Amino acid sequence: MSYNLVIDQGNSTAKVAVFEGDSLVEQWRCEELLPEVLRRVAASTPIDAAIYCSVTHHSENIVVTLRELAGKVYELTSLLPLPITLGYATPSSLGRDRIAAVAGARAMLPGRTVLVVDAGTAITYDLLLPDGTFPGGNIAPGLWLRAESLNRHTERLPLVNVETPGDVPLWGTDTPRAITAGVVRGVAGEIDYYRSLLPADAAVVLTGGDAVRLAPFVPQHPAAEVIVEPALVSRGLNHILQYNLSLKEQNQSLPQT
Repeated sequence: MSYNLVIDQGNSTAKVAVFEGDSLVEQWRCEELLPEVLRRVAASTPIDAAIYCSVTHHSENIVVTLRELAGKVYELTSLLPLPITLGYATPSSLGRDRIAAVAGARAMLPGRTVLVVDAGTAITYDLLLPDGTFPGGNIAPGLWLRAESLNRHTERLPLVNVETPGDVPLWGTDTPRAITAGVVRGVAGEIDYYRSLLPADAAVVLTGGDAVRLAPFVPQHPAAEVIVEPALVSRGLNHILQYNLSLKEQNQSLPQT
């Protein structure tokens, strides 16, 4: 039995996940990604293949360690073959986490129109078409950025922790609740607006740190579901890894000329 090792290096933390086929076996979050972490994972799990994705900087130590632990190692760059088609005008500048998230949506909902919403410090709205094309998407401030901006650029509005789980009123009856409602429900309305531009059966997949916070406020529609998938980027990276492994097998099976 073999397993895939998937590494999603973000700006502040890294996610390390192990997959068996399409199934997520286990996932860890690391404040600092060190070779020792990967060696501990490989010591208990036979790793056959690995993929590394970083939105910050390329870590040669991590790539070297992966090559020690796995027979097949890939790094997500703009040159790696993908199971989706990019319609972005500048693919080299497109966030790798956005590519992976859309690939994850493709793996989860093949043949569907999907609005992929990654709600973190910034919120990205990315479109996946039924034929697997990723034509592009938009970027907007996240919950914290909106609340922080109100506090920083006004004289009297307080800084409110809008990311804290809890009730969000329809209309605020004091200033902190008015800010919470305006920010959280405003983003939920933004999500619903983008979905309204798509076919009636288009699904919404929410991921990122604020996905769970936002999901209850996104209007539900009979023909299309709202799905929360915290591991969407990791699932997408695993899908990209499997796609490249299948290409390699096909190339090896071709007759030599």
